[in-house]
Amino acid sequence: MRTTHTFQISNTEEFKKKLLNWSKNYNETIFLDSNSYEDPYSSYDLLVAVDAYTKLSANLDSFNKLDTYYKKTSDWLFGYFSYDLKNDLENLESNNYDALSFSKLYFFQHKKVITLKGKTVHFLYLNAFSNEAEVDFKIISNSILSLAKKSHRTNIKIKLRIHKEAYFKKVNALLKHIRLGDIYEANFCQEFYADNVKIDPIISYLGLNEISKAPFATFLKIKDKYLLSASPERYIKKIGAKVLSQPIKGTAARSKDKKEDATLKKELALDVKERAENIMITDLVRNDLSKFATKGSVKVEELCKVYSFEQVFQMISTISAEVKNDENPIEIIKATFPMGSMTGAPKISALQLIEEFEETKRGLYSGAVGYFTPDGDFDFNVVIRSILYNETKEYVSYIVGSAITAGSKPEKEYQECLLKAKAMRTILESN
Repeated sequence: MRTTHTFQISNTEEFKKKLLNWSKNYNETIFLDSNSYEDPYSSYDLLVAVDAYTKLSANLDSFNKLDTYYKKTSDWLFGYFSYDLKNDLENLESNNYDALSFSKLYFFQHKKVITLKGKTVHFLYLNAFSNEAEVDFKIISNSILSLAKKSHRTNIKIKLRIHKEAYFKKVNALLKHIRLGDIYEANFCQEFYADNVKIDPIISYLGLNEISKAPFATFLKIKDKYLLSASPERYIKKIGAKVLSQPIKGTAARSKDKKEDATLKKELALDVKERAENIMITDLVRNDLSKFATKGSVKVEELCKVYSFEQVFQMISTISAEVKNDENPIEIIKATFPMGSMTGAPKISALQLIEEFEETKRGLYSGAVGYFTPDGDFDFNVVIRSILYNETKEYVSYIVGSAITAGSKPEKEYQECLLKAKAMRTILESN
C-alpha cells in the first residue's frame, strides 16, 4: 500500500524546520517532534504526515467509528482524541463554554508520511503518490528558510476565564469534597484566552518549541484549526505486546543557578504532597491497564522519578503491562481514557466535579494526539502546555491546571498554574 523512499540528511534541525514550513501548504498536517529527547521508548525522532487521503471526524459513537475506520484502512492513522470523549464512555456531559469548535475525534489516513531517525529520513507514500517522494525531498531540501527573520506584532492581551478570587473559591469547594470523601484528587483547570486576534501558527509553534524543547511537541493543522503543543507527557504507547503509560504529577520551577537548580530538583523528589499526587494517579493507571493486561503483567517500572525539562522539573512514573497479540488497540485506548493525570481519583467522581467547577469545555486540551501504525502499535501524548487557535473565529486559548488534593493550598496551586502557563503566555504576548 505504501512505497518507502530513503534519504540521508546532514543537518537535522534545519531539515525539520524546512519540513514544517513545507507542510503548511496542506489542509491536514501533523508534525510530531521528540526534540532529540533521550527516551528509551521512542521509535522516531520525528513523524510528519500531510494531505489526507481519507479522514474520520466524529462527535457521536466516536470509538466505534474509529474502530471500523482503523480496520478498514489497515494503514498509518494520525489524529487526536479530545477530552470530551469521556461522554462516550461514561454517563457524563460537557456543557461548558467552547469557542474553539474542534471535533471530539479526528483521524486521517495521509497520502504522505515522513519519519526521521538520526540522519535517515523515510518517505512512506501511498503507492498512487509514490512518484512525488523524490520531488518533495528536493523541494524541502532546497527551500530557503526565512522563518527566523519573520516578525509580527499582534499586541495580544491575555484574559482570564476564571479570575483569581473565583479560582480560590473553587479550589476551596473542591477541598471540601475531598474532606467529605467524594474524591481524593481532581485535576482542576482554567483557561487563558484572547479573541479578535491573528497569530502566525508556524512562528508561534517554533517559538514555543524553542522555549520548551518538549519530547512530545506537536504542530497540528486541520484547515483553520491549530494545535501548537510543547507537551512533556506521554499518555500511552504500545510496542508489540507491551503497553506503557507515563503520567506526570509534580512540577517545580528551574533555576539558572546550578546549585539552586539541583536543590529544587531534590526538593521536588522529596515533596510529600507531590509524591502523594503521583502515587494516587499511578494506582489509577495500574487499575486502568489491568482491564486488558495479561494476568500479573502490570508493573510500575519507575515511581516518582524527577525528569529535567527546559523550564521545569516533572515527577513521572512509568507503568507497563503485557497484552495478547490480538488485543484491539482501540479497546486499549477506551479502557484508559481520559488519562488519570488529567482527571483524578476516583476517576468518574473526579470527572463529574471537574465539569461542575471548570468554566471552559476542555475539548482537545487534556486529550491526546498521536498515531496508529498498520501493525497495531501506537503512541499518544497528553495535550498540555499547548496553544489552541481557531483562525476563522480569531480565537486563541491555552488551559493549565493542577492536582487538588487534601494538602493543596489555593495560592500555591494558582502559582503552579502560572508556572505552567509561562511559555504559552510569553509566546503570545511577545508576538
